Amino acid sequence: MDATFTVGLIQDHADADVPGNVARATRLVREAAGRGAQIICLKELFNSLYFCKTQVCDRFDLAEPIPGPTTDAMRALARELSVVIVVPIFEKQASGIYRNSAAVIDADGTLLGVYRKMHIPDDPLYHEKYYFTPGDGHFDYHGEQAGEPNGFRVWKTRYATIGVLICWDQWYPEAARITALMGAQVLFYPTAIGWHPSEKDEWGTAQVEAWRTIQRAHAIANGVYVASPNRVGHEDEPGTNGITFFGHSFIADPFGRYVGEAGEGEEIVIARCDPSLIESVRRNWPFLRDRRVDAYGPILNRYIGA
Repeated sequence: MDATFTVGLIQDHADADVPGNVARATRLVREAAGRGAQIICLKELFNSLYFCKTQVCDRFDLAEPIPGPTTDAMRALARELSVVIVVPIFEKQASGIYRNSAAVIDADGTLLGVYRKMHIPDDPLYHEKYYFTPGDGHFDYHGEQAGEPNGFRVWKTRYATIGVLICWDQWYPEAARITALMGAQVLFYPTAIGWHPSEKDEWGTAQVEAWRTIQRAHAIANGVYVASPNRVGHEDEPGTNGITFFGHSFIADPFGRYVGEAGEGEEIVIARCDPSLIESVRRNWPFLRDRRVDAYGPILNRYIGA
């Protein structure tokens, strides 16, 4: 795990054609691999429109099991190309139990496990609490619990040890810290975030910069790489102005510097990551060493105040 490795992020749109979305992602994964990417991450809920813009019961039909058709196709692709693929999809775990999940597939096609989104938002046009049961532990694809059931886990892939968190998770320093403490060299944050069109002129730039800044801070505070692929394009929703997903996917190093970034169009972001930089940064900024773990008990309270 001391060798350098190359990360690839797929920033693209989605539409109502699920097979077409998978086909496009397959083409882009091939292109990323051809450009040297070894660990490739797709956007949140990559194979469908962002369906959470309203509450419609029939949209549960978009979910599929893991393993299932989409992860089977990506396992074959990973094996063919010898790449690791992070595959975020709408998972049907059981009748009535649906998750916002990401399957982690190793470079030999092995399904290493599944991360299930821990923090579930509920905002205008982001009605995720209606659709998703929050993650409550990690299980491998045989249904056996893997690791402690605290919702966070890392995977030792062929090329690097990685952690996966999803979208709204990216605003929580606790999630980044725990995953880094478990040994992640890079934190992946597959994302679907965008503008309400009526707010873009006033708040658009600030929203993008806040999104990127919080994640760069996780890279600095934990001495790890952070990689965040977002979706792009406008998605309509009847009775609303829809959402315009703003892209701006990026990869940041342990100093928080951008080592790869995208604009607002469809792009593949590629960056070489060097584990020796993690070692160097943590020696000079020993934040993990100086943590006062004896004093952090109050963090387990939702609020502390009068």
